[in-house]
Amino acid sequence: MTPGMWSSYFIELSPEDMVQTFAAKGWQRLELSTEHAERLLERQNPPTAGEAFRKFADDNGVAFPQGHLWLACDIATDNQDEAIDTLKQWLDLFVALDIRAAVLHPGGFQLIDQGCERQKVRELNLRALGALTDYIQGTDLVICLENIPKTAPEAEDLCEIIQAVGSSHLGICLDTGHLNMTSGLQSAFIHKAGPLLKAMHLTDNDGSADQHLMPYGHGTVRWDEVFSALKEIGYTGLLNFEIPGETEWAQCPLPIRLAKLDYLKTIVQLMLA
Repeated sequence: MTPGMWSSYFIELSPEDMVQTFAAKGWQRLELSTEHAERLLERQNPPTAGEAFRKFADDNGVAFPQGHLWLACDIATDNQDEAIDTLKQWLDLFVALDIRAAVLHPGGFQLIDQGCERQKVRELNLRALGALTDYIQGTDLVICLENIPKTAPEAEDLCEIIQAVGSSHLGICLDTGHLNMTSGLQSAFIHKAGPLLKAMHLTDNDGSADQHLMPYGHGTVRWDEVFSALKEIGYTGLLNFEIPGETEWAQCPLPIRLAKLDYLKTIVQLMLA
């Protein structure tokens, strides 16, 4: 298990400056955030932009084993074809970057709010995921469905979707903060996901909201359970921190964020021990 950070920890920096800032602090494995991916997609066609940025990252000793697909996307709507076509461009970018775990939210937010039947939401999710996994056949990319309180809160929900689609290009991303807002059963989730667990969002909160905090602060996630369970299932993916609550809400200046990176590395070493 390798510690990592989502790239929008330095959201104000260009993709290249972000890479060099992380590299200077010894963080060599990152999750490409939606925000930095959007900047790359604005430059050139996705394969060209991805290949150029991958080479730049390689030259600086940095890699992106994990990436977050279009954050604002809802794949389960009555107009889902447009979202599917856009996500295919993101997948092209991720393949060029040699990203192996592409995090995606199960859809249906608007339809659920409108009182739509869950069966229709399920069918739309399955249709979109079938199209997307067909598109990445022959690659090493896995679309990792994230546990989302409104649409798919537990490992059972995600496993059911994956089984119904029936593609080896689907896996699971556990967001520890999201789970803390629902059942909070971190160990049970990890064991249920088992070998399907391919990505992590390590983040904490007090259970009342998605506060995106560092571990062992004011949050209530049971980190001992998280790391014990990850060891028990033999998880080998990225231990990726997603903690905008430590940067945006606190108006945290760059020198403090740089110091927090050192602290987080120490935390991970102690957790793994």
